[in-house]
Amino acid sequence: MNSNFLINLLRFVILISFQVLVFNNIKLFGYIDPFPYVLFIILYPANSNKSILLLSSFFLGITLDLFSDTGGIHATACLILAFIRPYIFKFAFGLSYEYQTIKISEKVSSERIVFVFIAVFIHHFIIYTLELFRFGLSIDILVRPLLNAVFTSIICILSLYLIKPSRQ
Repeated sequence: MNSNFLINLLRFVILISFQVLVFNNIKLFGYIDPFPYVLFIILYPANSNKSILLLSSFFLGITLDLFSDTGGIHATACLILAFIRPYIFKFAFGLSYEYQTIKISEKVSSERIVFVFIAVFIHHFIIYTLELFRFGLSIDILVRPLLNAVFTSIICILSLYLIKPSRQ
């Protein structure tokens, strides 16, 4: 078996386990629910098969939906994020993405922070739009994803830094 496949499978299992056992039980100030399982989609190699990314993202989301009883909103958010991920890469990295020289898990830089925040915000915006889905809650649809994206991005960036510290 390919080592990338084993790494991605291990990452899938670990992130789902942490999300279900730890992060689903965190609710700060009644608004903030961290979803760092999105790191699976963020850390998927940029030059790997896009179909496998879409399929595994769907399974990531549907697995979390089964454990959280959320009716498919995580699967939808993960699938949309995996689909628009190349555009986020182009926005955050520019020419580096065109030449396939990006590795998110290397060192933390401003481009990587922008990429992580945009990806997490889009994911959270889709989740809360589908969860709340009422015009009267439009302020909540804007505030909750922003607060959650900031908190989840901090968790994701700290996780990236702790897993792969920069070698300078």
